[in-house]
Amino acid sequence: MNIFTIMRAVLQRGFTGAWCVFSALAFSLTAAAGDPLDTLARPLEGRSMRSSSTFRKGADGKYDPQAEPLGSTDPLSNGDARLVPPGETQVVLDVKGPGVITHIWFTFRGPEPSRAAPQGAADHQEMLLRMYWDDQQRPAVEAPLGDFFANAFGIRSEVISMPVVVEDADSYNGYWRMPFRKAARIEVVNQSEKPLVGLYHNIDWIRLDALPEDTPYFYAQYRQEYPVQNGKDYVILDTKGKGHYVGTVLSVRTRSPSWFGEGDEKISIDGEKQPSIWGTGTEDYFLSAWGLKTCSTPYFGVPYFDCRGIGGRTSAYRWHVHDPLVFNKRIKVAVEHWGWMSPDENPKYQAISWNEREDDYSSVAFWYQTGEPTFAARAPHARQRRLPSLDRSVVCAKDFTAREHHGPGPAQAQSLPGLYRQAQLLYRPKRADDAWIEIPFDVQRKEPLRLILCATRAPDYGRYQVFLNGVKLGRPLDFYAGNVTAGEFPLLDFWPEPGAYTLSLECVGKNQRSAGHLLGLESIRLRERRPRVEQYGHDKDKDWRKDPKLYH
Repeated sequence: MNIFTIMRAVLQRGFTGAWCVFSALAFSLTAAAGDPLDTLARPLEGRSMRSSSTFRKGADGKYDPQAEPLGSTDPLSNGDARLVPPGETQVVLDVKGPGVITHIWFTFRGPEPSRAAPQGAADHQEMLLRMYWDDQQRPAVEAPLGDFFANAFGIRSEVISMPVVVEDADSYNGYWRMPFRKAARIEVVNQSEKPLVGLYHNIDWIRLDALPEDTPYFYAQYRQEYPVQNGKDYVILDTKGKGHYVGTVLSVRTRSPSWFGEGDEKISIDGEKQPSIWGTGTEDYFLSAWGLKTCSTPYFGVPYFDCRGIGGRTSAYRWHVHDPLVFNKRIKVAVEHWGWMSPDENPKYQAISWNEREDDYSSVAFWYQTGEPTFAARAPHARQRRLPSLDRSVVCAKDFTAREHHGPGPAQAQSLPGLYRQAQLLYRPKRADDAWIEIPFDVQRKEPLRLILCATRAPDYGRYQVFLNGVKLGRPLDFYAGNVTAGEFPLLDFWPEPGAYTLSLECVGKNQRSAGHLLGLESIRLRERRPRVEQYGHDKDKDWRKDPKLYH
């Protein structure tokens, strides 16, 4: 609602009615005012309301959402968290309008095993957030709960932005204004095979007397392509109607080496055949430059960025709070999936920046519009949202703790909840000059593969040189880090012959800041390359032993 609509309301309804309209939608004037604090110094109409998970004791002594809050010295009074079994839905708001939601807050237990969930709990990618306004049969908001809050891949990340705040990576806050006329319903669907444990919620809203007829609804829709389609841009939103686009969350899991983000955003307004809004690169759309890195600002950020290799994951957000994309008939928001690629994926064996890549994309589009959207996308079930494995084989390091697989010193399986789903191999060498580990594995057929080591970095870990069947691979790996973290270390791109192989790591010292020479290994992985690598066959007959290659 702009200032001209307010002025029109004054003429049509008189000052009193228009002032009610103005107060009810003061949030829409925030950008025009330039300072959101200005709104607080003006009279506001309506009545503040809240729907929360606070414990309400029913006649049977159990939780009853229709009962009054307990609020006593009974320990049940603090039982404010809900348990949502697999496949079930928790309604967190079901109210009559008119009104406007001003703030939503969620928290819940993480996916790692705990006393409340010994086998682990649902992660936020497996929870589906749905919101319905008025009589709409289709949800106006439909997205994995994590992705809605710019937390992709089921990984918890901190976000500090204007409309979305995920404090300490576990407190999910949203400040999008969500008006409704007749009714509002918000639900969380647990699509995991595990329980959703400890779900707390607060939904704040203002009950109003009326909403202007031209008030737009808030929408958010998830979409994915695993992988993206050749010859077609990835579509984030395509809807007919009148409204304005206000935000994007884009998540990419790479299937090729090198940098994915050269593709431009292409935004078509009101049905134009050629997009009139055409960007200069993916990282440019997300207001970064020369690539992306982990950051969080009020209007853009990259909550998660782990690497640029095969299987690397990147998630970024961009909020169009001060620069909404206005449309009157239709808007189409798309992004090219072009970027750098290794020469063995290029038909001419060239390493250039302009290749159509085949990575895995998912997104959430955020927008306001009057009426109902025509965007046909729907969020698939959590089973389909889970990224497919790219690994041809996984060799678990914990299976090789026996004495014949390592040098002097103990080796044991160690559980690291939150880092790995399975235990790692922890090796504690007695001395650095005779510390080594060997892990055997087999190759079934000759095909292009990437050899990857999944390992831990920690304050007391050492530096190790990697060998494959006695062939030195790259420089020594430094496993020191100030905090305990998990990472992937790409080692080799090759066409191995079928047979037996042995990966060896030999200690060559330690980082000067490290307190020891320990080593933690989770697995060895043989990761698939894109089908075109096998189709072109540039390196098929090359001997990797003579010239070990790792494409960056």
